[in-house]
Amino acid sequence: MIEYKAPRAFHVMTKPIGAICNLDCEYCFYLDKENLYPNTRSFRMTDEVLENYVRQYIESQQVNEITFAWQGGEPTLMGVDFFRRAVEYQEKYRRVGTRIQNTFQTNATLLNDEWCTFFKQNNFLIGISIDGPPELHDKYRYDKRGKPSSDDVLRGLRFLQKHQVDYNILCVVNSHNADYPLEVYRYFKELGTQFMQFIPAVEHVDEKGVTDRTVGAAQYGKFLCAIFDEWVVNDIGKIFVQIFDVALEAWLGYQPSLCIFNETCGNAMAIEHNGDLYSCDHYVDPEYFLGNVMDSPMEALVESTFQQKFGTDKRDTLPQYCLDCEVRFVCNGGCPKNRFIKTPSGEDGLNYLCAGYKQFFNHIDRPMKMMAEALQAGRPADSIMPLLRPKPVASTQKVGRNSPCPCGSGKKYKQCCLK
Repeated sequence: MIEYKAPRAFHVMTKPIGAICNLDCEYCFYLDKENLYPNTRSFRMTDEVLENYVRQYIESQQVNEITFAWQGGEPTLMGVDFFRRAVEYQEKYRRVGTRIQNTFQTNATLLNDEWCTFFKQNNFLIGISIDGPPELHDKYRYDKRGKPSSDDVLRGLRFLQKHQVDYNILCVVNSHNADYPLEVYRYFKELGTQFMQFIPAVEHVDEKGVTDRTVGAAQYGKFLCAIFDEWVVNDIGKIFVQIFDVALEAWLGYQPSLCIFNETCGNAMAIEHNGDLYSCDHYVDPEYFLGNVMDSPMEALVESTFQQKFGTDKRDTLPQYCLDCEVRFVCNGGCPKNRFIKTPSGEDGLNYLCAGYKQFFNHIDRPMKMMAEALQAGRPADSIMPLLRPKPVASTQKVGRNSPCPCGSGKKYKQCCLK
C-alpha cells in the first residue's frame, strides 16, 4: 500500500447544498454546477457524508488550527440544525490542543435571530456578498423572480450586527460597479464594515471573449487604485482590505497567503454535497474530479500526483512576460482560471487582469515600501498616513483649529496637518 503524507495544511470549500441558491445572480459561476448531477433530486449533504468529511478533514491536517469553510450555492438553505451537527462532529473528532474555526459565506437574505445566535455562540466568521449601494448591488443580484435582493441582504447584515457576529463583506467587482469605487468603499464604511474583499468578475465565454458583465482589466486596476488612495491616507489600521493586506505580505518578503497570488496553488479544493472532491472551487468539472471521500482517503486525494501537478502548473506554465515582470513577486500570474489571453509577443497564458494588476501593484509600490519599513522598525503601519496626505493649499482664509482639515482627511485641523 502506498504511504501518503498529507500536506501540512490544506483548505476545502464545503458545498453542503451544492449549487442550489435562492438568488439568481447573473454572474454566478457556480449555479450551472447543478448540471454535473442531472439525476439528483436532493442536493443536501447527508449526515453520513458530513461526519465522514469532518473526521477525515481533521485527521488529514498537520496543524493545530483547522478552518472549515461553508459555501454554496446558499448554505443557509441547509437549515441551522445541519451546522449544529457539524459543530458536534468537529468537537467529537477534534484533537487535544487543536483549535477549529468556521467560516460561512452567505447572501444574508435568510439570516435571522436564530442563525445569528448560533453564529455568535460558535464563533463563526461570516462573509456577506454585497456589491455596493442598492442601485449597484441590484444590477446583477436578484432572486428567482427577478426581485432586487438588497433590502433582504441589509436586513441580514443588521441581524449580524445586532448579535455582534464577526463578518466581512465580499464585493464582486463587475463592469457596472467598477466605475464607482469610492461610492462602494464609502458605502461599506457607512454600514459599519471593517473587513472587505473586492473580487473581480471574469466570465470567459470563448477563446478570446468575455461577457458584458466582466470587469475590464484596466477598469479593475483603476477601481483598486482609487480605493487604495483613500484608504492609505485615512484608514490604515481601521479598515482592512484583503488585497491590500496580501500585497503588504509580499512587500515584507513573504509569499502572499491568498491562493491567487501565491506562487503555486492546489491546497484549496472544493467538496460537493455528496463527498466529491475537486481540484479547486473554480475547477468543479469532470476533468478536475479527484475522487469521493466516501470511497477514498481524503489525504490520498489531496496528495495525488494529479493534484500536486495542478498546483505546480501555476508556477511552471508562466509565460516569459510574467517571469520578467517587475510585480511578479506579488502577482505570480494571478489565478490560472483567468490566464486565457496572449502576451504582447503572442505567447499563451497571460492573465486577463494583467494590465489591471500591473497598474495597481506599481501604483502602491511606494506606500507599501513605507509601511514595510515602518513595521520592520517597530512602528505601526498607520504612521505613514500623515506623510502621504496632500499638503494643505496655501490660502488667505484662516483655518480654525476645530475646522475640517483642508487635506480632506475628515479629521479636525488640530488633529491632522496642524501637527
